Amino acid sequence: MTAAPESLQSVFDRAFAGISEATGAFAPQLTPREVGTITNVSTGIAKISGLPSVGFEELVQFPGGVFGIAFNVDKDEIGVVLLGDYELLHAGDEVERTGRVMDVAVGDGLLGRVIDPLGQPLDSKGLVAAGKRLPIERPAALIMDRAPVTVPLQTGLKVIDALIPIGRGQRELILGDRQTGKTAIAIDTILNQRGQNVVCVYCAIGQRASAVAKTVAILREKSALDYSVVVVTEGNDPPGLAYIAPYAATSIAEYFMEAGRDVLIVYDDLTQHAQAYRELSLLLRRPPGREAFPGDIFYIHSRLLERATRLGKERGGGSLTALPIIETEAQNISAYIPTNLISITDGQIYLSPSLFELGVLPAVDVGKSVSRVGGKAQWAAYRAVAGDLKLAYAQFEELETFARFGARLDESTRKIIEHGRRIRACLKQPELAPVSVAAQITVLLALTAELFDPIPLDKMTDAEHAVREAAKSVPAEVCARFESAAQLNDEDRKTVVDIARKSLLRFLPSPKAAPKEKS
Repeated sequence: MTAAPESLQSVFDRAFAGISEATGAFAPQLTPREVGTITNVSTGIAKISGLPSVGFEELVQFPGGVFGIAFNVDKDEIGVVLLGDYELLHAGDEVERTGRVMDVAVGDGLLGRVIDPLGQPLDSKGLVAAGKRLPIERPAALIMDRAPVTVPLQTGLKVIDALIPIGRGQRELILGDRQTGKTAIAIDTILNQRGQNVVCVYCAIGQRASAVAKTVAILREKSALDYSVVVVTEGNDPPGLAYIAPYAATSIAEYFMEAGRDVLIVYDDLTQHAQAYRELSLLLRRPPGREAFPGDIFYIHSRLLERATRLGKERGGGSLTALPIIETEAQNISAYIPTNLISITDGQIYLSPSLFELGVLPAVDVGKSVSRVGGKAQWAAYRAVAGDLKLAYAQFEELETFARFGARLDESTRKIIEHGRRIRACLKQPELAPVSVAAQITVLLALTAELFDPIPLDKMTDAEHAVREAAKSVPAEVCARFESAAQLNDEDRKTVVDIARKSLLRFLPSPKAAPKEKS
């Protein structure tokens, strides 16, 4: 026997009862929204009225998905730095608080990617895979959490690794005039980290699109993009993006450092960063100071570079090495921004236009360059030869200037000058050709043993190349001691010098035939 069909009335009754039960259990909640209004929009900034509870450096959202950072928090008005295209923003548009500070996506998914400071991809590879976000402004590691800088970061450049060593966790400034090879040194250093388990972050600040494209192409061609992250702002981007770029790049680098890895970050260049901040400050009516820079220009760079360090074992033992680049004008290293950064960093590599014009590349002026960590961040094998080499090179530079006056030189002075010319020739190095540790030490030991002195200067390039090729035959156990704290013993030195001497035999000038005696 089948059950009687349910009446339509009972279906309605049951449905309405369910609705009544749901509405009775519902408690409406009001979510407060704080909304302000744009009063003025100009190049890269906006003035806002309202938002009484907004905090300094809080992120605010404009129509069209444009974000900004609250910079000037005054009683009646807020000055906001815009982080996107502002052509469609107008006075009267609504602005909303986000309740958070500016952050950036971090993680292993960023390796091999080219992004902007907001984390948006610029390489047509789809969305960036990142499971975590970090604020771009973070406090630096505490002093007690830091460890001494003792492990070298090999750049692959003989003149730097031997005479101006850089350690993992150090801040080494690269400065010089336009087109003297500053970026080339940074790119060579990134290329040399292949196989060294070092993550590299290259931050281009206000660069030409063609220059950035060339750099990315080099990194991709040399397979260096696999362990690198490229953060880019171009010259036509809003100044707000140029301002936040190095902070965003540093947070990306800190993620890897806190995971116990060694990281290298390049800021190319902080001159553009300072100019972007000066532009924003003047538009926001902050009082100008020296060279029209605001008084806190030192602070924006010091709090950035202070984040570079080497962590202790308790914090994972990771390191963040910073290579900030700045551009000087007419070799004026005593200008405001260069002197600020020289005082913040642990040394500087100065590139000389006169050396560049003479074809001495990389054009590093050894006399004006310094590493305040010095031999503490250098293998013992380098320390054994670097001291004598730097002294001989300094003596040569002084005597070379004196010799230009055409003075008659004694034999010892002439020998110092000839030896110095061989040092300069050996320290020359083409771009995008980093040299291994074994090859560098073999060349340096040959220099200190004066093996190159009899060789004519026009054959020095081939002779130095021959020594580097011969370095591949150095025994493996000797090469292992090159990258250790142990001193090279006399037997190791003799082995390396003998290998170098044999490779140079074919470059030595043939002895002149003795004159025949008259009968």
